[in-house]
Amino acid sequence: MNSNRLMLAGAALAVFVAGAHGAEPVAGKKVTFHKDVLPILQESCQICHRDGGANLGGMVAPMAFTTYEGTRPWAKSMAQRVSEGKMPPWHAAPQHHGVFANERTISKEAVETIVTWAQTGATAGNPADAPTAKEWASTGGWVIGEPDLIVRMNEKYFIPDEVEDTYEYFNTTITEEMLPEPRWIKAIEFRGGCKAVHHIIATPLGGIAPGNDPTIFPEGMGRYLTPGTEVRWQMHYHKEPGPGTGVYDQSEAAIVFYPKDAKITHALRDEALGRFDFVVPAGAADYSIQTDFTFADDSRIVTMMPHMHVRGKSAKYEAFYPDGTSKVLLDVPKYDFNWQTRYQYKEFEFVPKGTKLVLTTAWDNSANNPSNPDPTIAVTFGEPTTAEMSFGFMNYILAVDQEDIQKAISEGGSNGFGVGRGGGGGRNIDPSQFLANFDADKDGMLQETEAPDMIKRFFAVIDQDKNGGLTKEEMETAMKQLQGGRGGRGGGDRRNMDPARMMERFDTNKDGNLQEPEAPEFMKDRFATIDLDKNGSVSAEELGKAAQQFQNRRGGGEGHGNQEQAPAQAPAASTD
Repeated sequence: MNSNRLMLAGAALAVFVAGAHGAEPVAGKKVTFHKDVLPILQESCQICHRDGGANLGGMVAPMAFTTYEGTRPWAKSMAQRVSEGKMPPWHAAPQHHGVFANERTISKEAVETIVTWAQTGATAGNPADAPTAKEWASTGGWVIGEPDLIVRMNEKYFIPDEVEDTYEYFNTTITEEMLPEPRWIKAIEFRGGCKAVHHIIATPLGGIAPGNDPTIFPEGMGRYLTPGTEVRWQMHYHKEPGPGTGVYDQSEAAIVFYPKDAKITHALRDEALGRFDFVVPAGAADYSIQTDFTFADDSRIVTMMPHMHVRGKSAKYEAFYPDGTSKVLLDVPKYDFNWQTRYQYKEFEFVPKGTKLVLTTAWDNSANNPSNPDPTIAVTFGEPTTAEMSFGFMNYILAVDQEDIQKAISEGGSNGFGVGRGGGGGRNIDPSQFLANFDADKDGMLQETEAPDMIKRFFAVIDQDKNGGLTKEEMETAMKQLQGGRGGRGGGDRRNMDPARMMERFDTNKDGNLQEPEAPEFMKDRFATIDLDKNGSVSAEELGKAAQQFQNRRGGGEGHGNQEQAPAQAPAASTD
């Protein structure tokens, strides 16, 4: 894959023109599809709206706008969507026009043209007036072009009929057969293996959420991939439960490498400004929190991406400089959970050493939010879509060329991947604030009945002295373990199930078995599966087998090169 092809792919994703809302038809102007509308669709829409169009984090256009016959039925809907500013999907405030390389907007004139066409009969016009049909490279549907390597989950996984929302974990080892020598990654694109895939985090490759563009690194920077790297997949599945809705998944990541002789001057660094200790009050229409990160070196910000769930309302990144001045780097006033854009600078934003980056996220937990599943309850951090999150993901580089790039790699992070962390901020749980929010009886400890769901599943592990309550010191210890690099969910989840400890903690009637009412929350959705003899209870032996099966499933698998692609097979009753 050469750089010219990548530049074309990147250009196809971006529409460098200004947006406009509320456009009116132009009186007296004759507008036809072939002469006036088709050029706009080619430039701004067909990257997605065509056969084999772009898959942006699972968002796939349901119709093609390449012919008059295919476009005409959608004329009024098109006019409404572009007039409202909902298409093309772009959520940065207008003040950022021209700042980001992947901006997806269209001009006021283009909007007026589409609206006028729709409201004056949506005529075809003369086909001879049409521009030459745009040719799209045959890349197997990959926006980044033909991949050099495809890495898959090590096995197909079946999401059962009864599941609505679940997280699953898998490992894939990149073998020397797949990758004979270390290489620099130029582009990465993820593809979910079924419609139930909500998001993917594949450490250390990256991941996707709904609406994400593929990652195409700017020239001279990327990520370093070595043979033996273990890819740790966190798969979030969400679907309608019910008979016949089960589906198989085997998600994958396509990778394009730089040429072997390419000059790489920077290894990207990652940061995730985040909070776990918030409580969004029931009915609150505009509840916000902040977290921050301080740059330890002169740096340049490359990308930013806010992440919340369905109650997310707005997000803002603001830089506070050492000289006392400040600047809003990104304002997303109308956050959309279905279009989680990674905003990539055209010109990387310089921030001097000591700059504090402050992330402000806000939620709408009121009945006026049509996406709100339940405005009557307070909401805390949690993995399901119906819970909430607050993250501000960011990529940055040091502001000087890193001549000794191998040294930068060795200092940058695990697997030689060049992933570094700066001087503060990141994933924050403040134990004092946590107690202030959740310690209802104000006894200085968090009882299990007071704990939010995200803590309940780990309560027995965090409670080191086994006195039934969590102290500030115990939470601080757990936080240190989480920040210390334990992959996935952190200390003590289902992957590290100790049957003896589980029985000691949860077998309240001391009969040597766990009944479903006694089981912790993280086990209840799998209780019937763990209960191998179907007697309505889980023994220590069954717990041990479940833990071993989970460990086996997470390790030892291999990915596949692109020459071995094979789609996952779904059962006949699948909805995928």
